[in-house]
Amino acid sequence: MDDPTTFFHESPEDPFSVASAAAAVLDHRGGIVGWSPRAEALLGHRAADVIGRPALDALVAPEDRDRVAETAAACRRTAGCFGVLPVVHRDGGRHLLGVRARRLTRESSREEWFLVGAPAQDVIQWETDRSVLDGLFRRSPIGLAVHAPDLGILRINRALSRTGGVTAEQTRGRRIGDFLVDQDAQTVERRLREVLETGRPMIFTEQPCRLRSDPAYTRYVSVSAFRMEDSAGDILGVTQLVEDVTERHRARLRLALLNEAGARIGTTLDVETTARELAEVIVPELADCATVDLLDPVSRGEEPYPDGLGPVRRTAVRSVVPGAEDAINPLGALIHFPPGTPQADCLADQAPLLVPHIRTTADFAAVAQDRAAHARNQGVHSAMMLPLAARGLVLGLVTLWRSRSPDPFEADDLTLAGEFAARAAVCIDNARRYTRQHQAALTLQCRLLPGELPDLPAAEVAHQYIPAGAAEGVGGDWFDVIPLSGARVALVVGDVLGHGIDAAATMGRLRTAVHTLAELDLDPEEVLSHLDDLVHRLATEQEADTSDFPLDQVTGASCLYAVYDPVSRCCSVARAGHPPPAVVTPGGQVSFPDLPAGPPLGLGGLPFEEAEFELAEGSVLALYTNGLIHTPARDVDDMLARLSQELAGPARPLPETAKSVVEALLPAQPPDDVALLLARTRVLGDDRVATWTLPAEAAAASRARTLVGERLTAWQLDELVFTTELVVSELVTNAYRYGGGPVTLRLILGSSLICEVSDTSNTSPHLRRARTTDEGGRGLYLVAQLTERWGTRYAREGKAVWIEQRLP
Repeated sequence: MDDPTTFFHESPEDPFSVASAAAAVLDHRGGIVGWSPRAEALLGHRAADVIGRPALDALVAPEDRDRVAETAAACRRTAGCFGVLPVVHRDGGRHLLGVRARRLTRESSREEWFLVGAPAQDVIQWETDRSVLDGLFRRSPIGLAVHAPDLGILRINRALSRTGGVTAEQTRGRRIGDFLVDQDAQTVERRLREVLETGRPMIFTEQPCRLRSDPAYTRYVSVSAFRMEDSAGDILGVTQLVEDVTERHRARLRLALLNEAGARIGTTLDVETTARELAEVIVPELADCATVDLLDPVSRGEEPYPDGLGPVRRTAVRSVVPGAEDAINPLGALIHFPPGTPQADCLADQAPLLVPHIRTTADFAAVAQDRAAHARNQGVHSAMMLPLAARGLVLGLVTLWRSRSPDPFEADDLTLAGEFAARAAVCIDNARRYTRQHQAALTLQCRLLPGELPDLPAAEVAHQYIPAGAAEGVGGDWFDVIPLSGARVALVVGDVLGHGIDAAATMGRLRTAVHTLAELDLDPEEVLSHLDDLVHRLATEQEADTSDFPLDQVTGASCLYAVYDPVSRCCSVARAGHPPPAVVTPGGQVSFPDLPAGPPLGLGGLPFEEAEFELAEGSVLALYTNGLIHTPARDVDDMLARLSQELAGPARPLPETAKSVVEALLPAQPPDDVALLLARTRVLGDDRVATWTLPAEAAAASRARTLVGERLTAWQLDELVFTTELVVSELVTNAYRYGGGPVTLRLILGSSLICEVSDTSNTSPHLRRARTTDEGGRGLYLVAQLTERWGTRYAREGKAVWIEQRLP
């Protein structure tokens, strides 16, 4: 006969264990033939009350009998079953009982059924615990390892077995270091010991995991661990849960790289810098080597080839491999990719290419062309080519290589590199467009600024013009040296707000206007007043047509206009929103004259005032724009003090002084453009100036001819005597005839011969071509024909007509 207990090999915690469960035996008709004390204790029915009765009648309520009968029928077909059935307690209460049934076979008798039962809640809890434990070791996708207190492996589940490529039997009794490389194993064991010693669990700690069987491949795992204790609190060991998070780790790295690329690529508007930033982001995180090749026009800031074909210039190289520049074309090289090569196809098709494996000689020849041997020697085994395209234009390509990293490039790598290339392409195109505009603005400004400054009798001049840094763009600062009548000179500096072509063009307008006003021989304050009116008109035009120059680049411009007379040594200065000049005495002392500060141009409302002061021979007048003294790092007073320091001291050549000033005060890339103009004054003494006052009478012309002839002979200018006498005679005759009052005649010997005739009249002489029947009217025409140039200069009282002749 079968022993009923041999059918139930359960642990002591099993609610169906024979020792703890209620038990009953049924005959083949379902009658109760056996009833255990535990069954009596659980349901209240005594053995004498139920033995011999059908189980359905004795234990099941009428409304539940059909359901229980169906379960019994199913159980007969399978020779055993388990279920939760409703049963009736002796007190009439209805209870759910977990029941396990098994067919018994007795010799020479019919079949009987052995049943064990337990409260349903105990059965469900135990089955849940057992299912969870079984699931952790058999079906869980997360690896599980149980370690003894000495960290020896007691058991691992199937998931960890698949990850490690070993069976559970192979790991039992072994240590972590038998399966992981030393560095990774030591890290894991150190952390597990901390859990054993402190009892604090380790939660989701990520770390690299390299198997001894494949040490070149690095996977990343997330490890959680907790200490195991028995009911008495003694330590049994530690259990760790291991999840392979390699893909998650790579995705996080890709996202971090994308964020880094957004922050590091395109920090400047410089094409080469942007290309270098792209290569630096890629290496070593994604590739062992990266090269950036831009179409040759793009590297110069010009438009790329329409079809994307043509030579490229190696603009950036980044590698973890020493000597990689030899294995690939070096920085700055001009490269022609033959048709049919991956690089040429990438440019032509504007599509990325993945070459996961480079093994054969043909592979190396295709991807590296004439550098194939070098590439093979460097261990190159995988490559990617991606076009740099933005706004419908192909700008170049970026090529990624792997040599030290054993893993070939994959599709995910190509996608990530494509994100880098797309961001970099937009930044490179922005830099290219800016470079082109910057060069155009710089060219325009350079052509609008004066070229070689003339050598004037009034002053020796030197200048420095420093464009703003590339990020800021060309500004609107300008300077000028304008020869005036009477050997005088006008010194001008100005500043237009803003940067770029608009600022340069506005500067050109203002500079042209200043030239025109200077030709009228107006006082400095009048020049600025007319210039203010011009700026106001330009601003009005801007309001009507916003396609013209921006308002903030016209209104608010500043200007300083100074006139120096080498005869009187008088300097007249007026300024419109501009810093005052610095004056350096011949002894090297520096001062900043207290000049009336007029408003910036275009604002109107206040008049401009000029100031006059004398300058000793050899004094230096320093005019500059505000970019020289306005810097974010220092205040204006500090910068003025540094300017004084650089200008002070013994006299030096002006070009040397100008250079030292900008080098001392300006950074390598100034935030604003700077114009600096230095003028060392000269004086025309009595030996080069002759002045006479003549009466307003007919004899004055004769007297003037005599005086002029004698002085020119003394100056050894006999070749100019006849012409000058003729001209002077005409001018003096006009002066006493139409001007009235005494006539002043002045000769000035400078770089040319200047003759001035002054009277007290403000009537302006007019040049006209006389008709053949006219008796007069040919005087000024002759003057214009016989001299280099002539003009009229007005004073507060009267005027002066002047002429200049070239010295022989």
